[in-house]
Amino acid sequence: MEESRNRWTRNRLTPKSSLCFLFVLLLAVPVVSSLSHRWDGIIVTQADYQVLQAIRSELVDPLGVLQSWNRSGAGACSGGWAGIKCANGQVISIQLPWRALGGRISEKIGQLGALRRLSLHDNSLTGVVPQSLGFLPYLRGVHLFNNRLSGSVPPSLGKCPLLQALDLSNNLLSGPIPPALANSTKLIRLNLSSNALTGPIPIGLTRSPSIAFLALERNNLSGPIPDSWGGTGNSTHLLTTLTLDHNRISGSVPPSLGQLGLLQKLSLSHNQIDGAIPDEIGGLSKLQELDLSFNAIDGSLPASFSNMSSLVVLNVKGNQLRGLVPDALNRLQNLSMLNLGNNKFRGQIPSTIGNMSSISELDLSENNFIGEIPSSLENLANLNSFNVSYNNLSGPVPSHLSEKFNASSFVGNIQLCGYSKPANSTGSQKRKLTTKDIILIAAGILLAILLVLCCILLCCLFRKKAAAKKKNGKSAASTAISEKAVSSGMEVESGGDTGGKLVHFDGPFVFTADDLLCATAEIMGKSSYGTAYKATLEDGHHVAVKRLREKTTKGQKEFENEVAVLGRIRHPNLLALRAYYLGPKGEKLLVFDYMPKGSLASFLHARGPETSIDWPTRMRIAIGVARGLKHLHTQENMVHGNLTSSNVVLDEQANAHIADYGLSRLMTSGASTMVATAGTVGYAAPELSKTKKPTNKTDVYSLGVIVLELLTGKSPSEGTNGEDLPQWVASIVKEEWTNEVFDLELMRDTMTIGDELLNTLKLAIHCVDPSPTSRPEVQEVLQQLEEIMPETAAKPGYEGTEILAPPAE
Repeated sequence: MEESRNRWTRNRLTPKSSLCFLFVLLLAVPVVSSLSHRWDGIIVTQADYQVLQAIRSELVDPLGVLQSWNRSGAGACSGGWAGIKCANGQVISIQLPWRALGGRISEKIGQLGALRRLSLHDNSLTGVVPQSLGFLPYLRGVHLFNNRLSGSVPPSLGKCPLLQALDLSNNLLSGPIPPALANSTKLIRLNLSSNALTGPIPIGLTRSPSIAFLALERNNLSGPIPDSWGGTGNSTHLLTTLTLDHNRISGSVPPSLGQLGLLQKLSLSHNQIDGAIPDEIGGLSKLQELDLSFNAIDGSLPASFSNMSSLVVLNVKGNQLRGLVPDALNRLQNLSMLNLGNNKFRGQIPSTIGNMSSISELDLSENNFIGEIPSSLENLANLNSFNVSYNNLSGPVPSHLSEKFNASSFVGNIQLCGYSKPANSTGSQKRKLTTKDIILIAAGILLAILLVLCCILLCCLFRKKAAAKKKNGKSAASTAISEKAVSSGMEVESGGDTGGKLVHFDGPFVFTADDLLCATAEIMGKSSYGTAYKATLEDGHHVAVKRLREKTTKGQKEFENEVAVLGRIRHPNLLALRAYYLGPKGEKLLVFDYMPKGSLASFLHARGPETSIDWPTRMRIAIGVARGLKHLHTQENMVHGNLTSSNVVLDEQANAHIADYGLSRLMTSGASTMVATAGTVGYAAPELSKTKKPTNKTDVYSLGVIVLELLTGKSPSEGTNGEDLPQWVASIVKEEWTNEVFDLELMRDTMTIGDELLNTLKLAIHCVDPSPTSRPEVQEVLQQLEEIMPETAAKPGYEGTEILAPPAE
């Protein structure tokens, strides 16, 4: 024991040795802290922390999403930093989609050695795709689609040994596709569509053993499609989707495509492909969609097409195909769309098409078909689109087809008869009512009778309810309010379980205060006025509810007077106020129609790359906003004061409805001033910073910004070098680079809409003139928009619901 005690004594620290140990420990502390930080038991490497700060410094963050990326580093890897995930103290994922981020992606991102996933899609990022991403050995997914990135696709990405998904679609990338991308032997999904890429398709991509999804459509690719698909050896090529449409590809369809045994979608449309369709394509037994439309393909349809038993869509429209349509197509029993239009097919229409029971769309127009329309086509019960116009058909049209489809499906066949032809100069032609017509008319009359009975029943119920409330001893003041409401076309519910008061204006359905307060709700957005919710009532109906900010609204009597005015405003392009609720503790709720497509801001700026918005839709929205604003200015003598794309909502048909009009009347004077000068960044006219008072001309300025959004696809906050959207547009036009202004989606159709784009741009620039006196009135804006695109302005029913007359006073 003595020996043991001596051994312990020898190993103990003496006072001198203790001081030395403490000194060494103190020296070690800064070394440890330079390597990592520890918060809440989570270790974050100092190197990754500094890289994240460098990334943040190059981003523009209008929504304040990155405020959580604090300077102390606290919470970086414990869920406190937005979009950041870590493992063992290293950043493995950055996911910040849909955050309105601008600026550039720092090249220092390549120093995050453990990064596996980068997801910054659906933002407003500019600059280039960092070359340094190719230095990341564990990188598996890069998702940067739906931004404004420019420059080239970094060849270095081909050095990422584990890369599985690369999506850079819907950007402004240019230059060739790097052949080095084919070196990523784990790459499954490659999407470079909707850019401005040029040059040929790299041969290496056709031999990739891993790629299952390859999307290169809507670029400027040229040259022939390589005839080297299917890889080497006996291995099965994994490609299931190949989209090369809307490019400048020439040459013929390569036979080797027939080796892609798992291919389900092949789209080569809108190119310059010629030659015949190879028989080998018929070997694609799993193919569901084949689109070869709008090329210069000739020859005939291969009989081998009958082997594509999974085919759902076959579109060869707009080529130079000739010969007979093979009866073998009868075997394609899953085919839903068959489009052979605008070719040179001849002979009779095969009667066997009538055996293809799944057909819903059949287009045989603009060919050289002869003879009668086969009566077997009447057997196609799912047929909802049919066109045999401009052929050499003769004889009678089968009765079922003539009843179901109008004259446009049959015109251009001189010897064809038995259908309702368009009116000629001698007067319109009449036809007898069919059995179907009579049934529809009778059903309409019956429906009208039922609606009238329902209205009578509802009126009786409301009167009975009002009488019961009066009998139960309602105060004279409350009874006076009810009588005044009824005389103004309103329905009032007070008392009940809530203790509040619900006032109805006209609307598609009726609900109680309890129904409203017990509805399930989800937040749609917040504004200076309050919070907007999507409320689902117990019966399944949806309404939009805005809860106004407390202590910013007028007193109850003045509030009710003003809101009653808003409740009488009705126009197809103004969001209708259907009811309001006053709670027992002063809460105020406004109930509006619910618009399923949400705001114009999200419709334009928060959509995926596969969703496009055509020019007629954008113009219809612009005209709708102008019509709604004109009604406010001229019929209601009302200034909106806060018109933004977030305050324009869209119904199911993408018709525009202006929201938040007149809400300033419900607010105190101080709150109204605050709203007029805040929350409208990018939409506020320059003079508002001094006058603080919105006018008709400031509304026109905001309308001009919205039209610029529709033209450019950019949000007002996307300007560069401190410029707002109007300033950016003006600078581009001044440099005579006008084409750079327009959204790429619109530029693809400039052959048909070029003048319309330029004229609309001129009008929008006129609306955002810095001088208020130089801006047009909204009536002039609407007139010019309708003159630019009269067919959209005159389209029946495009405005949505019919105008409801205000209640009689």
